Amino acid sequence: MSRDLHPRLLRGFVATAETLHFGRAAGQLHVAQQALSRDIRTLERLLGDALFTRTTRSVELTPAGLRLLPQARQLLALHDEIVAGTAERPLLLDLNSDVTGPDLTADRVLARARAARPEGELLARFHGGLAAAAAELLAHRLDVSFGRFAGLTAELRGQLAQRPVRLERISVMMADTHPLAGRPALRLADLAGHPVDICAGNPATTEWADLGARLLREHGLTAAAPYVPPVGVDETARYLARHRDPMLTTVGGPHIPGAVNVPLVEPVPLSLVSLVHRPGMRHPGLAALAAAAAELGAAEGWLSRPPGSWLPAADAALLPG
Repeated sequence: MSRDLHPRLLRGFVATAETLHFGRAAGQLHVAQQALSRDIRTLERLLGDALFTRTTRSVELTPAGLRLLPQARQLLALHDEIVAGTAERPLLLDLNSDVTGPDLTADRVLARARAARPEGELLARFHGGLAAAAAELLAHRLDVSFGRFAGLTAELRGQLAQRPVRLERISVMMADTHPLAGRPALRLADLAGHPVDICAGNPATTEWADLGARLLREHGLTAAAPYVPPVGVDETARYLARHRDPMLTTVGGPHIPGAVNVPLVEPVPLSLVSLVHRPGMRHPGLAALAAAAAELGAAEGWLSRPPGSWLPAADAALLPG
């Protein structure tokens, strides 16, 4: 048998390894399941090792399959780069927010990267949160996202790469008629007796809900009932007026009519925002985003942790140094 390794065999293997389901993998690749199974058997014969353990109920990677998966991804990424030649494809990124604000991290990084490389095409989308965007990244329907990497599952973290970008200060947003709305800052203790909305009703932002749950639990505070979250400025304004619960957010977000954004102190809670992408990814747009984040971070101390702040240990472990 020829030892030549066709990219089609590797694509079939990677799709099956990521879904652990031959039918779903075949659907993603737009091929018949029988053809995919045949390609997997061909690859196993070529490599001289079983890549999957199959039963009537489940499909699992063997140790050989686990070793091959990162190598296959790298080979396919390099293959795609070669095939693309000198034509740079657009880079698709997730802004992680459907609204803009004066100091939102992803917006500022994108604006600086676009200014630095006007010849490149950086296309922004909104997937609602890093948990939702992670699945799109692994399916190659998205290239870059921003968000709290430590809040993803261990399985997702193991399949993605991240670069710490910024420690954002956490705040609460509420209707301007709320009893706590008139203060310039709120101590965490001031929220006692006021359930806090941590967006627990949004399956796309589980990494954010996890951060909120940790913060409230460690400071003896209560989470609000998990409502269906709003989308857009107008809907957020209606949501805050109707539900009244302070909503956990970050400083520097958008102006919402009839609402205020109040920083939290004693301690100052932080959220680590990372730039997240597939491992081994090479694209001039990704390099431009990373450079823009590094420049802004160096100029404004984005990764400097202020004294008396709160940050989960899992997030702190991702900080450089």
